[in-house]
Amino acid sequence: MSKLVTIYGGSGFVGRHVARRMAKLGWRVRVAVRRPNEALFVKAYGAVGQVEPVVCNIRDDASVRSVMLGADAVVNCVGTFDAKGKNSFEAIQHQGAERIARIAAEQGVAHMVQLSAIGADTDSASAYARSKAQGEEAVLKHMPGAVILRPSVIFGPEDSFFNRFAGMSRMGPVLPLVGAETKFQPVYVDDVAHAAVLGATGEAAPGVYELGGPEVATFRALIGQMLTVIRRRRAVVNLPFGLASVMGSVFETLAGLSGGIIPAQITRDQVASLKSDNVVSAGARGFAELGITPTSLEAVLPDYLWRFRPSGQYDLIKESAKHMRQG
Repeated sequence: MSKLVTIYGGSGFVGRHVARRMAKLGWRVRVAVRRPNEALFVKAYGAVGQVEPVVCNIRDDASVRSVMLGADAVVNCVGTFDAKGKNSFEAIQHQGAERIARIAAEQGVAHMVQLSAIGADTDSASAYARSKAQGEEAVLKHMPGAVILRPSVIFGPEDSFFNRFAGMSRMGPVLPLVGAETKFQPVYVDDVAHAAVLGATGEAAPGVYELGGPEVATFRALIGQMLTVIRRRRAVVNLPFGLASVMGSVFETLAGLSGGIIPAQITRDQVASLKSDNVVSAGARGFAELGITPTSLEAVLPDYLWRFRPSGQYDLIKESAKHMRQG
């Protein structure tokens, strides 16, 4: 265990998969998070002392520097959906990424991986997408040999996409969507982690990679596939962007007045993002160049969405009993 990687946001949805893979390769893994006491589960990814959660605030130079000391590689998985406040798009996805790259260059870190997103563009109507693009530019300014990963919507057991809408499907017969005809190319979380590991170990050539799964489908079609998996019939209704923007404004106001106790179900910035397809660009480097075969939705969704079925884990047993009676 001679090499060390620092993973900022290493206990998050993507970061924990990166940490697990790096540990399996024999690396020492430093998981940099704001609340290490909530990330103790990462210790089980390796031998005793191999994977350690450490406290870090990427808004502070000294904090970022202290957890990077001696690192051979760094991976930045930190992101936010907060447009304002201390942990805003600008503070986390632009300035935070810049800080990590600048300090990595100062310390002579060999490899850096930056987790960005498809749609990152300094001219985007979405502040989220603009901050991702600004973060990319800042990283490449200080670490020109960095690997930038731009995934489409990421799915997996702890995702906030399919789990969210599967949960909403239990609330009534109608499932409202904003941008139902917008296209996505869902990518499996462990495939993204695999790509990050290749970048951290120096096996991936520097540059930008857009990561999408084997299927391109509309938002409506993806929700339909999810409903099939959880065995629920719901009317999928498309909300016009204008109405959704007004709703976003109202939700943001309520969230502000409540101090965040009432979270915004959708924001105006998210509405702006949903106006554009979220798929791999023509000619972009991706999984093929990394030698990774992306995992399909149908191979993974049933493994973690079964709990949203009407009878949960007993749904298949009930179906089997039904077929036996019919036979």
